[in-house]
Amino acid sequence: MTAASDTMRIERDSLGEVPVPADHLWGAQTQRSLTFFPIGTDRFTWGRSVIRALGVLKKCAALANGELGQLPGDKVDMIAAAAQEVIDGQHDGEFPLVVFQTGSGTQTNMNANEVIANLAIRKAGGQLGSKKPINPNDDVNRGQSSNDAFPTAMHIAVVEDIAARLVPAVTALRDTFAEKGAAGADVILVGRTHLQDATPITLEQVFSGWVAQLDEALDGVRRSLPGLYALALGGTAVGTGINTHPRFGEVAAAMIARETGHPFVTAPNKFAALSAHDAVVAASGALRVLAGACMKIANDVRWYASGPRAGLAELTIPENEPGSSIMPGKINPTQCEALTMVAVQVFGNDHAVAFAGSQGNFQLNVFKPVMLHNILESIALLSDGLHAFNSFCAVGIAPNLRKIKQNLDGSLMLVTALNPHIGYETSAKISLMAYREDMTLRDAAMKFGVSGEDFDAWVRPGDMTHPLAG
Repeated sequence: MTAASDTMRIERDSLGEVPVPADHLWGAQTQRSLTFFPIGTDRFTWGRSVIRALGVLKKCAALANGELGQLPGDKVDMIAAAAQEVIDGQHDGEFPLVVFQTGSGTQTNMNANEVIANLAIRKAGGQLGSKKPINPNDDVNRGQSSNDAFPTAMHIAVVEDIAARLVPAVTALRDTFAEKGAAGADVILVGRTHLQDATPITLEQVFSGWVAQLDEALDGVRRSLPGLYALALGGTAVGTGINTHPRFGEVAAAMIARETGHPFVTAPNKFAALSAHDAVVAASGALRVLAGACMKIANDVRWYASGPRAGLAELTIPENEPGSSIMPGKINPTQCEALTMVAVQVFGNDHAVAFAGSQGNFQLNVFKPVMLHNILESIALLSDGLHAFNSFCAVGIAPNLRKIKQNLDGSLMLVTALNPHIGYETSAKISLMAYREDMTLRDAAMKFGVSGEDFDAWVRPGDMTHPLAG
């Protein structure tokens, strides 16, 4: 028998005795995981979202078991009270395990079971690790397997982070762009395709494109939520529901919905819920679309702000910090650069989620933790990146009216307005002459028989930003 000491106590699991730090609440299985999986301990531990989700899961499972007569009321109350402390963030330091562990998340599930059991035991005046009056397996994990409990926590964490962090961040940026666009309705600038000059566009139209991208991307994220609302709980080991009450999944999901305020339901097919995580893959794919929109928008902003003298310089952005350690006075589009790097990371995370999601074998996918880590990281990075971009860049964007007018006045693609009057081929000759001989478009047009009066009447940039009048 292993001896206890002042700093260690002895906990037991099915494989025997394990010394555990006396000042911690976790038990034998958590300690084993700490020993055997020292992988990425400086970065890849679970954060608040997952710990809270585990607390919600265990509290609601206990309440459901109580309602269904599977646990006596005193045990339900003890587990629910302990789980509430986990939900409230009072014991985050008791969840030290890393992502790279068993692929079912069993050790993290047991970490939650052990901590909640020992919390309840301590409150009851019992001895930590005694499993009396609350047993981590028989009571806290009643009617559950890690195979259905961990994916349930996955869905809870992802849904809550999308709602609490991502949606507000996207919405704030799209609202900023909508406001900037409305203020720029009368500002006409050069449109650009293939990085070359094109026909005119209003600043409001530019911003409207960005708003629409963000709206559509956020709609895609929202469309992924119903799949995440479906919870695996009740499937237990392989999806059959062995050792649980037949209504446990349904009742527990209703409890989780009430606890979180999100419309969680029991998954209609537990075999798919355990062996495939297509809802997580779909949600990650929606985040990838949002990241693509962020990449495009941030690139547009830094192109429009390029300069200040040898670039487009049609938009100005906030001067947040010096841009160079050697070139005095240089200001760089750093928020754009940060957001594009966020997008790149999200693209990579999505690849990991998609590949992991394809790796279910028979009745279980054993890539659950890495899927959860990557999608939560994507949500966090996008949320923080969009918030920073909005706060420190977008709200300070302003048009450089002088440069916009200069570029528009010199644009050769204004010649497009002549097409309905003199035809495409003659218009092309005018444009090429103006370019090759360094002439104004008006002077070149006059050499092809267009009067100055007609040119001024036909080439009106404001009229070129919408379809022809009916």
